Amino acid sequence: MVGNLLKKLFGTKNDREVKRIRKIVAEINGLEPDMEKLTDEQLKGKTAEFRERISQGETLDDILVEAFAVVREASKRVLGMRHYDVQLIGGIVLHEGKITEMKTGEGKTLVATGPVYLNALSGKGVHVITVNDYLAQRDRNIMSRLYDFLGLTSGVIINGLDPDLRKQAYLSDITYGTNSEFGFDYLRDNMINRIEEKVQRKLNFCIVDEVDSILIDEARTPLIISGAASEATRWYQIFCQVVGMLERSTYTEKIEAKKKKEMDIPLEKWGDYEVDEKARNIVLTEKGVKRVEEILKIDNLYSPENVELTHYLSQALKAKEIFIRDRDYLVKDGEVIIIDEFTGRAMEGRRYSDGLHQAIEAKEGVNVAGENQTLASITLQNYFRMYEKLSGMTGTAETEAAEFVHTYGLDVIIIPTNKPILRKDNPDLVFKTRDEKINAIVNRIEELHKSGQPVLVGTISIKGSEELSDLLKQRKVPHSVLNAKHHEQEAEIVAQAGRYGAVTIATNMAGRGTDIMLGGNPEARAIGEVGSLDAENYNEVHEKYKKECEEEKTKVIAAGGLFILGTERHESRRIDNQLRGRAGRQGDPGVSEFYLSLEDDLMRLFGSERVKHVMEKLGLPEGEPITHGMISKAIENAQKKVESRNFGIRKSLLEYDDVMNKQREAIYKSRNEALSKDDLHDTIETMLKDSVSSIVLSKFVGEYKEEWDMAGVAEIIRDKYDCEVTDLEEYKSMTIEEYCEKLSSKVLERYKEKEEEFGSELMRKIERYVLFEVVDSRWREHLKALDALKEGIYLRSYGQKDPLVEYKIISGDMYGRMLETIKDEITTYMFKVVIRNPEEEEELAEEPMEVVGTLDNEQLVEEFQDGDFEEELCKCGSGKKYSKCCGRV
Repeated sequence: MVGNLLKKLFGTKNDREVKRIRKIVAEINGLEPDMEKLTDEQLKGKTAEFRERISQGETLDDILVEAFAVVREASKRVLGMRHYDVQLIGGIVLHEGKITEMKTGEGKTLVATGPVYLNALSGKGVHVITVNDYLAQRDRNIMSRLYDFLGLTSGVIINGLDPDLRKQAYLSDITYGTNSEFGFDYLRDNMINRIEEKVQRKLNFCIVDEVDSILIDEARTPLIISGAASEATRWYQIFCQVVGMLERSTYTEKIEAKKKKEMDIPLEKWGDYEVDEKARNIVLTEKGVKRVEEILKIDNLYSPENVELTHYLSQALKAKEIFIRDRDYLVKDGEVIIIDEFTGRAMEGRRYSDGLHQAIEAKEGVNVAGENQTLASITLQNYFRMYEKLSGMTGTAETEAAEFVHTYGLDVIIIPTNKPILRKDNPDLVFKTRDEKINAIVNRIEELHKSGQPVLVGTISIKGSEELSDLLKQRKVPHSVLNAKHHEQEAEIVAQAGRYGAVTIATNMAGRGTDIMLGGNPEARAIGEVGSLDAENYNEVHEKYKKECEEEKTKVIAAGGLFILGTERHESRRIDNQLRGRAGRQGDPGVSEFYLSLEDDLMRLFGSERVKHVMEKLGLPEGEPITHGMISKAIENAQKKVESRNFGIRKSLLEYDDVMNKQREAIYKSRNEALSKDDLHDTIETMLKDSVSSIVLSKFVGEYKEEWDMAGVAEIIRDKYDCEVTDLEEYKSMTIEEYCEKLSSKVLERYKEKEEEFGSELMRKIERYVLFEVVDSRWREHLKALDALKEGIYLRSYGQKDPLVEYKIISGDMYGRMLETIKDEITTYMFKVVIRNPEEEEELAEEPMEVVGTLDNEQLVEEFQDGDFEEELCKCGSGKKYSKCCGRV
């Protein structure tokens, strides 16, 4: 109560921040008359003037007011758009390295131009991150006209871009692209062998559009560059059949058993496995373990030699029960493509890790691709924290404000809307069954369509959108569908969703980047007809559609504006708010309404029993919904639980990656230092000295010299470095330091002889090649070992130990051993390297590998049972079978 009183008297922290920035905006507005008097050439000349002032010692903050005034004036002349005061406020927030929360339709793309221009003046580069390639290209194409006018260069990074063009785009003052492209380029830059191949500069200033989608939702999945590992594809086909023979325990059986306390239920009454949908986890029952052992004809599923089988079984069960087609993924042209659960977009080229993708491919009967090995990885959190200054903008960040501060140190500032919001948000309607809900939704859509009010229908799965589409077709209601299967028409569909009588079904509207304008979007319609903004007759066609859209807008406003109809609540409140925020832009009228049922996943998993009890008590007839404050509270609490769980997942992922990140930074720093050198001879010599010292210290154990194994040292030096140590008696009078120095000199002499044999120029090339090959190879192995460590480290908690602390200790030891191995292998290889002439190479060329024919699925389990299944040898060259070597879990 006291807190509320203080807020009324002094305002919230957010209010005070906005008030402070309004004073700066007033100064920018004060310069507008002066800017209007400038000629185009004088306005363009301001960029050179600002850069000169910066070179003389002025800061970006010193020239902020003038720079923003220049951008606003240039935008008026080039784009025909004048920044609102609230857009200037949002831009200043971005420049200050914070998150701007602005409602949908407030023009966030224009908001970014002020801070982008100001920070680009430093010459260090500005990155603008969007959620997909289309938006990156669109925003760059529109805003490049403004930046070109002001004398700044801009580029765009998209998938499949030529390396030279990619490097050129990064050298631009302003670079647009997606988070994954920027992250993968960072990883690739740390895998190259020549400094000229590096494309990125030092990470300076970044603005992330739809910041919650990228830094929160997508942050659960790290960016991974992987390469082909050993094949084990048939195992996934076998276990796809195995799990097909297993039965799921029903949830009600378990509940009833607990109620009756029937702990002696016969084993055969239970299913083979239990599914925890909340935790997305599957556990085999005792009956299930016995059933698997019978199918595979093995004695003990959990014996050490069968440990890899449990991995395949676990992934096959997840593929069967947890991952649903057209919700989590879709099958297109014989490929399994992941669907982004927050945006509903198809994530081309992305694969589930740890064999899960292969398990889903086996389930869907498509070609099972080979497993991959991690070559490099980084979480989005750690990538974006490398920027000197980070900022972002979205329509929905407040619910995750605590996570933004905790993870990125970013404050969220809520910017007032340019015009008051007139949208009416109706209470949720809850039905007993899903069928009742769907029937009510279709009736409502038909009614709205007849009245002319445009309706945007939000679903959370492709299956849901296609089901609704089929029902509307039966009723002859014309409509458009936007989901991962139709994302190519995304912008066009969204742009026209506000037309009179339009019905649009969309799967997860997060981050679409296109405003829904009442009456339709004249620019989009004109481009659709003439092809581009640069077409000769564009202005004429645009004027025609502008007039039509204005007339249609009047009719839509009379009908009540855009109607948002949610068919289900998402587990994240932000996604629901993003859908709702599509209506009511720039003072337009609108309505939002969500339809739920007790059979929806969120309601079913989180407390629908209480709601069901209320509905039964009220005796509501079939098809009659209930709206009650208690239900809204229950839904909000359910969403908070899921959000809290997801935050926990991301936090845990980051804590473990922070450990790896320190190691990654150290490796990449050393690697970059080596890359920048033309001559690595001194580096190799230092490694040789370190390796010799390590050999000596490993053998000189004991208090007395008599206990030192000098002969052992001599033998290792001979084997590794082809260097004879004969005068052992002479060394007995030396200290360990003197001994190491003397021995190092001998080894370096032998190395010099090796160099004379090859020639200095060739030796420098060999040194470079060997160093990067060994470092990269051992780093990949280290990443694999860390993945395996992370997988099982939680077991330490059973011994009353903190898994994270244990992970830090063990991974630190592993890192130290890796560094020693790198030095040891590099120095050894330098002495073992042999240069062959072309004739010898031809004789040693490998014979072509025989291609093994694939088996029919029906044969797989039988062959496993008969013991005839011949597993391929591991490709690492160990001579062992894959499952007993690199394929071990």
